Amino acid sequence: MNATGKVLRLAAMGAAAGVLVAGIALPAVGGAGVGLVSAVEDVGLEPRDLAEPPLAQVSVVQDVKGHEIARFYEQYREVVPLDHIADIMKTAIISIEDYRFYEHGPIDIEGTVRALAKNLQSGGVAQGGSSITQQYVKQVLLNAAQTEEEKNKALAPSYARKLNELRYAMGVEEKYSKDEILEKYLNIAYFGAGAYGVEAAAKRFFGVSASELTLSQAATLAGAVQDPNATDPNLGKTSRDRLLKRRNVVLDRMAELNKITKDQAAEAKKARLGYKGTPLPGGCESSTYPYFCVYVRNEILRNPDFGKTAKQRLAFLNRGGLTIRTTIDPTMQAAADKAIRKWVHPSDNPVAAEALVQPGTGAIKAMAASRPYGTRKSKNQMSYNLVADAAHGGGIGFQAGSTFKTFTLLTALKQGMKINDGFSAGAGYTAPGASAFKTCAGGAVGDPNWTVTNDEGSPGWLTLQTGTWHSVNTFFMELEHRVGLCDVVKTAKSLGIHRSDGTALHEFETFTLGINEMDPVTVANAYAAIGARGRYCAPMAITRITDSTGKTTDYRAKCRQALDPEVADAAAHILSGVLTKGTMAAVGGIGRDAAGKTGTTDASAAAWFAGFTPDLAGAVSLGDPRGSSKYKLNGVTIGGRYYGSVFGASVPGPIWKDTMMGALRGVPPTDFTPVDAGRFGGCGDSCRSLVSVTPPTGDDGPLPGDNTPVTILPN
Repeated sequence: MNATGKVLRLAAMGAAAGVLVAGIALPAVGGAGVGLVSAVEDVGLEPRDLAEPPLAQVSVVQDVKGHEIARFYEQYREVVPLDHIADIMKTAIISIEDYRFYEHGPIDIEGTVRALAKNLQSGGVAQGGSSITQQYVKQVLLNAAQTEEEKNKALAPSYARKLNELRYAMGVEEKYSKDEILEKYLNIAYFGAGAYGVEAAAKRFFGVSASELTLSQAATLAGAVQDPNATDPNLGKTSRDRLLKRRNVVLDRMAELNKITKDQAAEAKKARLGYKGTPLPGGCESSTYPYFCVYVRNEILRNPDFGKTAKQRLAFLNRGGLTIRTTIDPTMQAAADKAIRKWVHPSDNPVAAEALVQPGTGAIKAMAASRPYGTRKSKNQMSYNLVADAAHGGGIGFQAGSTFKTFTLLTALKQGMKINDGFSAGAGYTAPGASAFKTCAGGAVGDPNWTVTNDEGSPGWLTLQTGTWHSVNTFFMELEHRVGLCDVVKTAKSLGIHRSDGTALHEFETFTLGINEMDPVTVANAYAAIGARGRYCAPMAITRITDSTGKTTDYRAKCRQALDPEVADAAAHILSGVLTKGTMAAVGGIGRDAAGKTGTTDASAAAWFAGFTPDLAGAVSLGDPRGSSKYKLNGVTIGGRYYGSVFGASVPGPIWKDTMMGALRGVPPTDFTPVDAGRFGGCGDSCRSLVSVTPPTGDDGPLPGDNTPVTILPN
């Protein structure tokens, strides 16, 4: 008996038994072109349970109000139920792929025999004869493959692979109804152009949902699944021509099966392909808030809360079909964006970056920068996160300048100094010896051959208040020497301060002058802790994740008491004077209790302002990403304005002020807690002896009204 006869006999046996027991068309292993397996007892063909890992689905990122802001995915897919798919789409796919789908079991014996006969005639594999159930099994195995070896095994032209598929197909048919199998197949199939599943394909190809597909569109998608790479319309005219021909084949088949009339087929053939190539949403470049998007992505990829290994975390994000609720606030983000646009242009060489953080929770409310984010080579685009540290997609940051003086101030208050305690500061400061300062590791630092100066010169007797208001370098060098370098470093670390590049903090005597490179999120978060009366919370971007099954996990702020609340209150009191009596006086306050500190690095290499209220904190950096030490902020035009030298109050301060006024509009103001006068002194009944002095010029720029006396209390 010849091969065809054997298969016909076995096919009859299988049909009589009501199950698949014989007849498998396979590619050649040797030279015969087709191999045959002819009986159940020879191959042990019994149903096998198919492991069906969750399909890779799109993860959606939302803002604090639930509005979508970004998408992440490995495979762009949106799983939909069968009743959300147009009937004409179901008809088209069944007509061309498995027209007896609702009539046969896990294998179409008739189709298999037909395919085998065709293969015997051709001497190769002209037809596959696989049922939709078999195709579904193949897609599941392919999608579950983690390595190239596993993927190749899932596609191998071997007896073992085909037999396993059949066993799994039998198990699938026992487990699910035909409608359920069809739904699963339409959601797993790849249609080309990066679209997985019929819903994504309908949107990608035609800009409609799967429920809205027309006859011509449905036939196009049904035709694409046979060889989606060859008919990918995104690859150009040749591929589109192939897809158009394939669509017409589907239409002819539908008419042949009387699923549509010949006139309907002819009319549908007249339609153009109609491929729209709707951009696949997703990725941070297309996000409304790209820098925050980069932060969220890196937070998931590096945080063990979202998976034990990097591979697990990547799969969690890109395959999990997650809904990720975040902390970003559209109103506050809009205020930050608007303020930065007002003061710095995208085409400017210096770049401004700003972060807003909520005191008491660490919630990041806004991340903005003067240049757009993107990976294309463009002068006006940044390919890294300007607002965050390297662990969240950022770079090395900029030296934080005098914003670090706040940590020395806090340390002095912690050690018992009162707000009006002070001493005489000279025009220059030289370390009294090579071991005048001690690092936290016990090392000695201090260069007795180098003198720290005040840019404009401000010798005189200063208190914690006046020294801070006017940001006097020599005062803070002496103050750091008195309270101890290591204690200042410890205070900074307790508030989450770490270098943007992830390396250890540089512990030199000039630590208080802000020699470490920082990012706005880290600095804003440290200042937020002061606004929260010493309660430090790690920066937080994600509040809730709902997976594809509907399971929801809430994430809480990770907080601790880093400062004595009364120490934080005293610092807030002093820092509030920066806005009214100090380096920010010309810029002014925001109409509610607020405090902060300007920061300007040596020779205006970078400029900062960090400030806070009890309700919101923010930090703004300004520097040239080409290299701040080489490209300083002197003789520059920023935002259409020329600056001889840029200080913390020149650009960062006004950005912060405009942002805060916009972000807090409509938010009831919260007052700072008054200073404990008994512990830290103050201007209550005990302030009887007042001295009128002329304030010195500060190191963060010329002060407004330099000749206007201010009242201070001598020690």
